Amino acid sequence: MGLIRRLRVTQRAMKRDMLGVSLRDQIRNVEIRRRTEVTDIAQRVTKLRWQWARHIVRTCSEKGWTLGSQGAEMAAPHW
Repeated sequence: MGLIRRLRVTQRAMKRDMLGVSLRDQIRNVEIRRRTEVTDIAQRVTKLRWQWARHIVRTCSEKGWTLGSQGAEMAAPHW
């Protein structure tokens, strides 16, 4: 089972606990999301990954690094 799926399952369990609802009540996940108004964990993770990627690109371009196959490397000095 993938990490995102496990996070979603855990988040749903926490939301059900917050609402005092059990699986036996057979309330759909859509309804639980509507009641709690909590951001889906997969959307949050995706947003944070993109923020991190923008940060890395911005940092590398400001410091003159290039992203090679081995990660961030220093660019040759321009003398």
